[in-house]
Amino acid sequence: HPSLTESLGCRVYKGRPSGTNLSLLTKSSEDKQSLSAFLMERFKSNGGEHVNSAYDSTLDEPPIYETTFSNGEHRTVRPSVVSAFGHDTLDRVPNIDFYRNAGSVSGHRAVRPSLQELHDVFQKVMEDDVEGSDGTPSDDLESAVPIDSKKGAVKFGWIRGVLVRCMLNIWGVMLFIRLSWVFGQAGWGLGIVVIALSCVVTTITGLSMSAICTNGVVRGGGAYYLISRSLGPEFGGSIGLIFAFANAVAVAMYVVGFAETVVELLKDHSALMVDEINDIRIIGCITVVLLLGISVAGMEWEAKAQIVLLIILLVAIVNVFVGTFIPATEDKKSKGFFNYNSKIFLENFMPDFREKETFFSVFAIFFPAATGILAGANISGDLRDPQAAIPKGTLLAIVITGITYLAVALSATVVRDATGNITNAIVPGGFCNGSTAVACELGYDFSSCEVEKCKFGLMNNFQVMTMVSGFGPLIIAGTFSATLSSALASLVSAPKVFQALCKDNIYKALYFFAKGHGKNNEPIRGYILTFIISVAFILIGNLNTIAPIISNFFLASYALINFSCFHASYAKSPGWRPAYKYYNMWLSLVGAVLCCAVMFVINWWAALLTYGIEILLYIYVTVKKPDVNWGSSTQAVTFVSAVSNALSLSGVDDHVKNFRPQILALTGSARTRPALLDLAHSFSKNYGLCLTCEVFVVRLYRNLINCKCKNHRYYQSSMCHLPQIKFKLCRASGLGRMRPNTLMMGFKRNWRTAGTESVQNYVGILDAFDFEYGTVILRMNQGLDVSHIVELLSLVQLSFFASFSLSVSVCGPPPPQVAKMNERLLEASSQFKKKQPKGTIDVWWLFDDGGLTLLLPYILTTRKKWKDSNLRIFIAGQPERSELDKQEMKSLLQKFRINCTDITVIDDIHLRPSSDRNLEDMIEPFRLHEGSKDTAQAEAMQKEQPWKITDKELSEFEEKTNLQLRLNEVLQQNSKSANLIIVSMPIARKESISDFLYMAWLDVLTKDLPPTLLIRGNHKSVLTFYS
Repeated sequence: HPSLTESLGCRVYKGRPSGTNLSLLTKSSEDKQSLSAFLMERFKSNGGEHVNSAYDSTLDEPPIYETTFSNGEHRTVRPSVVSAFGHDTLDRVPNIDFYRNAGSVSGHRAVRPSLQELHDVFQKVMEDDVEGSDGTPSDDLESAVPIDSKKGAVKFGWIRGVLVRCMLNIWGVMLFIRLSWVFGQAGWGLGIVVIALSCVVTTITGLSMSAICTNGVVRGGGAYYLISRSLGPEFGGSIGLIFAFANAVAVAMYVVGFAETVVELLKDHSALMVDEINDIRIIGCITVVLLLGISVAGMEWEAKAQIVLLIILLVAIVNVFVGTFIPATEDKKSKGFFNYNSKIFLENFMPDFREKETFFSVFAIFFPAATGILAGANISGDLRDPQAAIPKGTLLAIVITGITYLAVALSATVVRDATGNITNAIVPGGFCNGSTAVACELGYDFSSCEVEKCKFGLMNNFQVMTMVSGFGPLIIAGTFSATLSSALASLVSAPKVFQALCKDNIYKALYFFAKGHGKNNEPIRGYILTFIISVAFILIGNLNTIAPIISNFFLASYALINFSCFHASYAKSPGWRPAYKYYNMWLSLVGAVLCCAVMFVINWWAALLTYGIEILLYIYVTVKKPDVNWGSSTQAVTFVSAVSNALSLSGVDDHVKNFRPQILALTGSARTRPALLDLAHSFSKNYGLCLTCEVFVVRLYRNLINCKCKNHRYYQSSMCHLPQIKFKLCRASGLGRMRPNTLMMGFKRNWRTAGTESVQNYVGILDAFDFEYGTVILRMNQGLDVSHIVELLSLVQLSFFASFSLSVSVCGPPPPQVAKMNERLLEASSQFKKKQPKGTIDVWWLFDDGGLTLLLPYILTTRKKWKDSNLRIFIAGQPERSELDKQEMKSLLQKFRINCTDITVIDDIHLRPSSDRNLEDMIEPFRLHEGSKDTAQAEAMQKEQPWKITDKELSEFEEKTNLQLRLNEVLQQNSKSANLIIVSMPIARKESISDFLYMAWLDVLTKDLPPTLLIRGNHKSVLTFYS
């Protein structure tokens, strides 16, 4: 505010400093000359060379100079610097540092010169509301300056960080104790289909993840980070919480699997501590404590433990292959192992589903073995180069593990059923028939297995690999390694993902877990929470209860990763430029559908539970509206859809059934006329468009007038007259069919003291009918403008903060009567924010304007705030046909399907008003009084003051003037207690009625009434009773 800045001895300039980015502004031509002389002197002092002696090339910004201009003004400036173009310039060559986020850990962020510096460098501008820009996009939340130093942090390459982790997570318990059973049930023909289908799902997901990872810098958070930055916080926040929880429960699943194996060994040696279920709980809790210790010790120790476990696992796998070539002993033959044999291979080709198993049930049991592809991505924050490491390590891990599963199937070495009894040996070559014919041909009679279930063979023995291997204990060690490595990977992944989620502050209650410790920013609090969740599920002690939910949670993440890739490609945003090119948007969509289908195949109720939780979290995040902007593909698709829909609407003519109030509200600043804005919002919410506009008259060097609208569109006009600005606003605002059709503004209460030009401008704006706009004017007795109160509050706040550093004198409190008026004004300004009391909305539909006068109050009655307000309709009629007029209006309202509680016909509206003293007092200062003058003198007066009200005009429009006075009397009698009054607005004929007389009409019509709306439609129907 000018008075405020003068009182504080300040000057306001266009733009704002950002770091060392200060605008170079001059006050006058003398300043320009002073600055030019200053720069020329520096030029000469350097021997005519373009050298900036104070410029430090190691910094991203030139130094700051203090200079005193010729008029004595002392100011900070930023001079130009030497460039590659051979002359001093503020322009900079392209540099990566200009594109970094504020808290970038990979380099210092530089700030390029602003457009104002380059274009308006010598222009000082006065502007009240300028939002500065440093030329960079909206910063991500994760770009906040890191608190802890990252020096010495452990970073992993693609092998240790991604490949090893993914292989250990994919090679789980299934490899050793379920793979043989899968191939026994499905045969190696369908068994290959099971493995191939699983690999297709994970491979497509890996390709999609590779595309997303290479479309920008990847930070910590794994799947959550990828999904949230692609689809937005709603999807990311919902799946992030589910994914972190799934990893925490996965720890329990793998530990329970390990504990079950240990308990089996104890059982074989009769060494159970309590009983099976409690032993699983005890061993599981002890194991998870040890794993927690390894994890808390740091990522380096955890990585070393993973390497040891990988070596054990690889040795166990090699041990299986070695065992298949060692000649089978009689004991192994009796258990169904005969080394490689073509007859066994052919026999095991076809499926043999038993115990109500089907292809899908077998697939559901195997598929969890293919999960774990996100183990590397989950620690993306600890990778040296996640963009390169995640695609390379993940896809290679999928290939290696897929081949391993196919190779270790043992379908060519072990028969489906065997007794394990050496005495079943027979002489080869006898007659053999049935399902055990192949064993019979090889010298063993397992025909008893057709009658009763045997204990050995692919179908019956889960420890087939231990039997086949060269050294059995190594397989047990491999089983331990597979379970513990998967548990350890999940124990690390869950806190890392959860920490990234908490840092984004999507769920504010969880921000406590965002804090990290140590050089690697370890989420110690997250580790403890994961430990508690894991122990809780370990106490269940049943692997089959835990497994289905885990697989579905992981698959939901895979589905969203695939959908993210498809969605980003479909949006066709210029920002979607992944470095990894081997992906296809439609393949990603197929992958997303496959993941959803597999979820229901594995466990339909777990799939429904997963979707239910995800939808609830999505709704929660959507309602809370987190303050983040990541440039998601959802925004891009929304923009594309909006443009497409706007274009499609442009090709369709408007229809009365689809009329919506699209309001252009001249509110000024949204804070200065809150009542007007609230009422405009009530008319347009969920129905139409509402643009709030403010006109700034700013003296720039080209005398431009800036008009700012709430939808962040800015309009400029070179005209200095408000009616001309109105013309530009009405024509420029909106897009296609989504453009305003109703102008809404406040009543000008100070028209008698505002001056001729101000009144003419106001009445000129009311000529919105020229653009086929409806017009709405709101009048409240207390007024609408609270700008002086807003400025006072701002001054008080400024003085409060300034008092810490400088002495500021603040005016004392206003007089009691002024304070009381301000209190009433503030109360009235918030009137339409609150729920309206039980009462009426009185509609005085005096002139048929197309129905806008009736439609707007009907819309109000559909709002919660106005649901207790009933419509009352008032119409003008003749005394002899009042009842007929009432029935006709009732019939019309019924056809319009608009309910009202009462219809009143005013049949004495034609009577003269009881007094016109108020009007005479209003217009007296603006009357010409030419009637008592001679003709020549009257013409001269009228030419000199054409805006004044002539006696002829007053006489010509006496009836219309009396009508406004009489209407006010009738309104006082019938609607004094209404919550809101709506009246048909009188129209002033152009070039016939003076502006001051028209303002007097509006004033006397609405004087001393409850909140009143003057409405006049554009006389085109906005209501219809046709279907």
